[in-house]
Amino acid sequence: MRIGVMFEIERPFDDVMAQVAGLAEAGIETAWSSQIFSMDALTTLAVAGREVPGIHLGTAVVPTYPRHPVMLAAQALTVQAATGGRLTLGIGLSHQMVIESVFGLSFEKPARHMREYLEILMPLLSGEQAAFAGETLSAATFGPLGITAPAPDVLVAALGTVMLNIAGRMAQGTITWMTGPRTIEEHIVPTIAAAAAEAGRPAPQVGVGLPVCVTDDVAAARAAAAETFAVYGHLPSYRAMLDREGVEGPADVAIVGTAAEVAAQVRHLADIGATDFCGAPFGSAAEIRASIDTLAGLVGG
Repeated sequence: MRIGVMFEIERPFDDVMAQVAGLAEAGIETAWSSQIFSMDALTTLAVAGREVPGIHLGTAVVPTYPRHPVMLAAQALTVQAATGGRLTLGIGLSHQMVIESVFGLSFEKPARHMREYLEILMPLLSGEQAAFAGETLSAATFGPLGITAPAPDVLVAALGTVMLNIAGRMAQGTITWMTGPRTIEEHIVPTIAAAAAEAGRPAPQVGVGLPVCVTDDVAAARAAAAETFAVYGHLPSYRAMLDREGVEGPADVAIVGTAAEVAAQVRHLADIGATDFCGAPFGSAAEIRASIDTLAGLVGG
C-alpha cells in the first residue's frame, strides 16, 4: 500500500511548498491535495512537482461540475508534463449544497453526470478523440495537442453502489474519505472489484482517506476530531458511510493512538484491500509531526 499525506493549501504559497518538501524529506510517498475554496489544487501540484522531486502527487479530489472534462484533461496532462508523470487524478461530484448554492448548477442525477464526464475525460487523457453526446455533457475533439505525457490514473470519489460500479468500469479506482475499515472491507472493495472484473479491467485501486493522530491522549484526540471534522458527519454521502460503519461521527473512524497503534490500524487497511492511504494529520504540532513520521515508517513495509 502506498502511503500518502494530505497537505493544507489554505496557506501562503511558500508555506504550501514547504509542506510538500517536508513530506518528501520525511519519506512520504504521495502528497495529496483537496480542491475546496482555496488555491487551485492542480496548479499547486504542478508547481510542487517542479520544486520537489520524487514525491508522487494526488488530488483528493477535484470537483467535476465546475470544469468541463475537455478542460480538466488539458489541465491534468499539463500537470503530468510538468511533474514527469507523477499525478494521480482524483475527481468527485462534491456535494449538492456546494454545486447548487456556490456554482448555481444542477445536481440532478449525479451518477449520470459522472458517467458522461468519464466518457469524455478518459479518452482525452489517453490522447484519443472524444466523440460523445450525452444528456448534459458533450464533446467532439481530439486530445490536448502538444502535450507529451502519460495519462494519469483516475480515481473517482465513489461511496455508493452505483458510483462504485461506474468507477470500477470506467476509471482506475476510487478514493474514499471518512469511510471506516468495516465499510471498506465489506462494501467498497468487493463492489468496485466486482465491477472492474465484470468490465474486464484490472483490479482497481482503492484509496482510503482518514484523519490521523499519533498521541498518548486518545480521548482528547477524538474530541478534537469530533470538532475539527464535524461537517463531514452532516454531509449526506459521508453520513451514509458512517451509518453503514455503525458509528456516531467522524471521530469514531479517525485513526488515533500511539505510534504502534496507528501503524497497526493503517496496516489493517492494506490487509483488507486498500492500495493507497491518504492520511490527514490533526492535533498539536507535535502530534502532527509524530503522525507523519509514523506513516513514513510504514513506507515499504
